[in-house]
Amino acid sequence: MFSPQVLTVNVGQQVPNPHKRSGSTGIHKRAVAGPVRISAPLDVESGSGVEGDFIGDRKNHGGVGQAVYAFQREDLDRWQQVKQREFPNGAFGENLTTIGIDVNEALIGEQWRIGDDLVLEITGPRIPCATFRGVMAEPKWLKEFTQDARPGTYFKVLEPGMVSAGDDIEVIHRPPHDVSVAVAFRAITTDRSLVARLRAAAEYLPADLVEYAATAVVDTDPE
Repeated sequence: MFSPQVLTVNVGQQVPNPHKRSGSTGIHKRAVAGPVRISAPLDVESGSGVEGDFIGDRKNHGGVGQAVYAFQREDLDRWQQVKQREFPNGAFGENLTTIGIDVNEALIGEQWRIGDDLVLEITGPRIPCATFRGVMAEPKWLKEFTQDARPGTYFKVLEPGMVSAGDDIEVIHRPPHDVSVAVAFRAITTDRSLVARLRAAAEYLPADLVEYAATAVVDTDPE
């Protein structure tokens, strides 16, 4: 059993994006030799918090509440078995490939210390997009990924720092609610009966998700 840690830090260079009108993408992330500096973007449309990482569609990705994206190695391994193909670290566009901690069961607003200085706070799940579907080149990928409901998580940066592969992850704060990343994802995508639960985490959610939680019509029978 691994102690919670960062397996790799991954960044994406700017390349053409044939799957979206944004023109360019940085979804093709590769592990880089550390340490890598992670800090808060200047505003909601200023790209990634990971030094050297490119964000193409800044209207829907990056910015303060999506400064860093993490996906766990355990789920990459599971998808490898399902799809019978290799998914190296960074294959799902994640900045941090983690091991030994379930990022999907982490709570919205949970805080992690990584390495000596970096402190991140979970803001919400990754919602799959057309670029992700195109890069994966798998029939019905968005439906499969959504139904799996293990999307990985976005963070905002509370305290900047340098991060390297092998750095330990320590949970230093858990908020007083039970809204996990997976619950939030299902509430947004497939199960409106969970929308009311989002309201317990409203102080930690991005403004658009707070608005969604406040205004969405609750479906008490998602079937």
